[in-house]
Amino acid sequence: MIRGIATETGTGKYEQLLMRCRSLDPVPTAVAHPCEAAALSGAIEAAQEGLIVPILVGPRAKIESTAKSAAIDLKNFEIVDTPHSVASASKAVALLREGRAELLMKGSLHTDELMAGVVSREGGLRTGRRISHVFVMDVPTYHKVLVVTDAAINIAPTLEDKVDICQNAIDLTISLGLERPKVAILAAVETVTSKMPATIDAAALCKMAERGQIKGAILDGPLAFDNAISRHAATMKGIDSEVAGDPDILLAPDLEAGNILAKQLSFLANADSAGLVLGARVPIILTSRADGVRSRIASCAVAMLAAHARRKKL
Repeated sequence: MIRGIATETGTGKYEQLLMRCRSLDPVPTAVAHPCEAAALSGAIEAAQEGLIVPILVGPRAKIESTAKSAAIDLKNFEIVDTPHSVASASKAVALLREGRAELLMKGSLHTDELMAGVVSREGGLRTGRRISHVFVMDVPTYHKVLVVTDAAINIAPTLEDKVDICQNAIDLTISLGLERPKVAILAAVETVTSKMPATIDAAALCKMAERGQIKGAILDGPLAFDNAISRHAATMKGIDSEVAGDPDILLAPDLEAGNILAKQLSFLANADSAGLVLGARVPIILTSRADGVRSRIASCAVAMLAAHARRKKL
């Protein structure tokens, strides 16, 4: 078991991801404004695990003061001095555009400050695809890693937005080693009705997958949550589905549903969650001050695997 994870309880799902990282080189990572202990220690812990090579971008005096207070040794790590958080985000993005880094990691600045640098029309990291968020979750009561999307960025996604949200999640799960992930498109019911637009979106997404507009996965929906997660529940309702009871990805109808679902899994099912932003030029590691060691390390591990998969495509 990987150092730093062995002391925490877990189901082994994240540990399996970490084992896949052991043979890979650590990835240069721009860490934007790591000026609080949790943010700085998360980057250093990931470096000690061999996942990333952090470039610490922020006010040098604040970073060094934080390191001193938290007893963190920075002598082997590069610091790029900036005056404030907005400048930290801008400089971190610039390092990625210059090719000095391949991953972006959120420090102690606000998420909207970081994302403003990412989506900037001049000097940002936009692609032609919609940016979205995933929670990669280790749920003790589920038999494998579960991806929940989108729970943090797209408030009321259109059908076209959902195509990108879905494809982003599919591409990520493939980079984690799955050949053909299964996507459950969630709604309140499993039947298509014009009274519930989410069910129509779900049906359209499935047809789009059949026509090759969404690639690399098996889609089914609309599925109510019980039918998506429990094969028994699906069978009882007469649903014949490859996805029911075995999804790798849960595609929420909107941000509120996705956010509530992810937080319910965390607080009622004791799930750990790793957070990433996808759809930009590089994966973006989003960690919270409330995240434990397992979640912080898992976020970096997932991003590392995605970065190595991206290298193979270039």
